[in-house]
Amino acid sequence: MSTSFPFTAVVGMDDLRLALVLNAVSPAVGGVLVRGEKGTAKSTAVRALSALLPELSVVPGCRFSCDPAAPDPGCPDGPHEPGPGAARAARVVELPVGASEDRLVGALDIERALSEGVKAFEPGLLADAHRGVLYVDEVNLLHDHLIDVLLDAAAMGASYVEREGVSVRHAARFLLVGTMNPEEGELRPQLLDRFGLTVEVVASREPETRVEVVRRRLAYDDDPAAFTARWAGEETALRERIATARALLPEVRLGDAALLQIAATCAAFEVDGMRADIVMARTATALAAWAGRADVLAEDVRQAALLALPHRRRRNPFDAPGLDEEKLDDTLEEYQGDDDPEPEGPDDGPDGGGGGGGGLPPQRGPEDSPAPETTGTPDEPSPDDVPDGAGTERPEAQPEPQQRAGAPGAGEQSAVGATEPFRTKALSVPGLGEGAAGRRSRARTEHGRTTGSRRPSGALTKLHLTATVQAAAPHQRARGRVGAGLVVRKDDLRQATREGREGNLVLFVVDASGSMAARQRMSAVKGAVLSLLLDAYQRRDKVGLITFRGKEAEVALPPTSSVDAAAARLESLPTGGRTPLAAGLLKAHDVLRVERMRDPARRPLLLVVTDGRATGGPDPVALAARAARLHAAQGTASVVVDCESGPVRLGLAGALARDLDGTAITLDELRADRLAGLVRDVQQAGDERRGRAA
Repeated sequence: MSTSFPFTAVVGMDDLRLALVLNAVSPAVGGVLVRGEKGTAKSTAVRALSALLPELSVVPGCRFSCDPAAPDPGCPDGPHEPGPGAARAARVVELPVGASEDRLVGALDIERALSEGVKAFEPGLLADAHRGVLYVDEVNLLHDHLIDVLLDAAAMGASYVEREGVSVRHAARFLLVGTMNPEEGELRPQLLDRFGLTVEVVASREPETRVEVVRRRLAYDDDPAAFTARWAGEETALRERIATARALLPEVRLGDAALLQIAATCAAFEVDGMRADIVMARTATALAAWAGRADVLAEDVRQAALLALPHRRRRNPFDAPGLDEEKLDDTLEEYQGDDDPEPEGPDDGPDGGGGGGGGLPPQRGPEDSPAPETTGTPDEPSPDDVPDGAGTERPEAQPEPQQRAGAPGAGEQSAVGATEPFRTKALSVPGLGEGAAGRRSRARTEHGRTTGSRRPSGALTKLHLTATVQAAAPHQRARGRVGAGLVVRKDDLRQATREGREGNLVLFVVDASGSMAARQRMSAVKGAVLSLLLDAYQRRDKVGLITFRGKEAEVALPPTSSVDAAAARLESLPTGGRTPLAAGLLKAHDVLRVERMRDPARRPLLLVVTDGRATGGPDPVALAARAARLHAAQGTASVVVDCESGPVRLGLAGALARDLDGTAITLDELRADRLAGLVRDVQQAGDERRGRAA
C-alpha cells in the first residue's frame, strides 16, 4: 500500500488547507472546490486529507458503510439490527473523469432481473464514498450525465438505480471535493453551488518557497516511509486538534449579531437562494470550534464569506472570480453588533491570526528548524504566498502580447475594446453527431429522447423494453415457455438509441488586417465574436482562436474549453497590415487536422470573421479560394460572418462562403433579436403615425 504525502508537509496553500480542515471538523460544511493552475499540488493536498479523518464505525459485512447505531432501513444488504460495529478508516474515493455511469452508481444485472426477478446489484463509487469523501480530479471535465447523477445524490443523500421498473436505493452522503484548472473550462452553476467552499490556488513566485517544495518532494520520493515518519508528530497533533474541534462544535454559539452579518453579506453580494447563508453559518461555526472558542466572531464570518461566496456570487461568464473585500468589510462593519464577545481560547501561533484563528498549528521541519507549513510535488510546486486569514484570489490571466516588438508598427493600431455582447442566433453543425454532451448540434447521446433501438455493442445501459419483447417473442415456444411468463435471453436485449445535443469545436478565424482597422468597426467585430464566445460557453463547446494580419496567421489560442482565455486574447487583439486570408484558412486547416486525431467524435464549426478581402502576395484571392475548398473537401461546417459595411459592398464574404460550402451572415443578421427588433420598430413607427394623425 502506497504512503500518502503528509498533509502537514505541504508548503503554503493556507486557504486550501484551512478549507479541507474545516470539512474534517464539520462535514456539514459540504466539501470544497479547488481551482488553480496545473502543478500546484491540489491533488496532493486532497489525497493527504484521508489520514486526518476520524475512524468510522460500520456494520460488519455491509458494502454500504451503514452506521451500526442507526442503520439505513432501506440498505440493499439489510435489514441490519442496531448493535456493535467494526472500526475502519474513513475513505477518500476518487471518481475518474472517464468513469461510466454504472461505475459511479453501481451495476444492475438486467438479464437476471427480467428473467429471474433477482436484484443482483454491484455497488458503485457512490456507495464506497458514503460517510466519506468523494474526490473528483478535473471535475470540470466530467461528463454531463455523471454531473446529473452527482447532483441528484448530493441533493437527496441517496443513490437510485432504476432500470425498467427494477429499483435499488442506498444512502450516499459524502463530502464532495473537486479540483480543476479554470483554463480547461468552467463548471455548470448547478454543480458549482453544491460545493460548500471554494479556494483559488496559485504557485509561489518566491524562489525560496519553490526550493523547499522540490527539496521535500525529492526526499519523499527517495524514501516515502522515512519522510512520513519524520512528519508523524505534526500529523498526530493536527489529528488531535481536529478531534478536539469536533467535540467542541456542538457547544459553539452562533449569535443573532453573527447571523445578521451572514444574511447581510449574502444579500450584498446577490447570491441566489439560501444555501450560501447556511454554508456560511456552518463554516463560521467550524472556524470558531477550530480556534477553540464557543462563540462566533465577526472575523469568523469574514473568513467564512471569503471561502463560501466567491463561486456563488452573480457574475458574468468572463468576470474574474473572487470577492470585493472592501465591500465585504463595509458590509460587516455596517451590521456589526455591540454584543460580540472578546476572543478567547488558545493562541494559534504566527499563522493563525486571521480568519477566526483559522491557521494550522505552527510546525517545524524534519530537521527541527523553522520550515514552511506544507509541501507539494516536484512537478506540482505549491504556493507559500497566501495571506493569512484571507481568501486567495486568482489574478486574471494575462493574455499573450500580439505585438512582439513593442508599439504598433506602421499601418497598425493598438487593441480596441469590444461593444456590449448580445444574444446570437443559433448556429449548428448539420447532420447527427456522437460527440460530447452539449447544447449545440443534434447527436446520439446517452440521455435524450428515444429514437430507436439496436443490439448492445458492450454493456447494456438503456434497455429498450418494447424492442426486447419483440425480439424475444418469436422464440417463446422453442424455449418452452410455461404460463404467462416471458423467457428473455441475452441475445434478445436491445439498447435504446437516444438523440440529444452535443458540444462542438468552434474555431474562430478572425481578420485583424488594415481593412478591419476602423475603430468603430473593429469594436463591433469584437463585440460579435465576444457574443459568439458567450454562446459557446452556454452551449459547452470547445473554442479556438486564429487571427491573421500582415504577412501571416497566428494561433492566438489553441482549442480549449476555457472561453475566458479566448475572451482575454480577443480583448488584446491589435489590428493593421495586409490581409493574408489564405494563411488564416490554411492555419485553421492544420489546427482542425490535429484536433480530428485528438478527438474524432467532436465535430468542428468554422467561424470566419472577415470582410472577405485578400491582399498580399501573388493572386491572393485565388489562393484564399483554394484554401477554402480544402475545408469544403473535408466536410467542415462553416459560417462566414460578413463584416463589410458602407454603401458600396463587393460581396467577397459571400463568395468565400460558397468556396467553403458554407453560409454567410452579416453582423446585423447575427443578432437573435433582429426580427423582434424590426417588429418593434414597425410598431413604434405606426404608433407615431397614428399619433400625428390624431
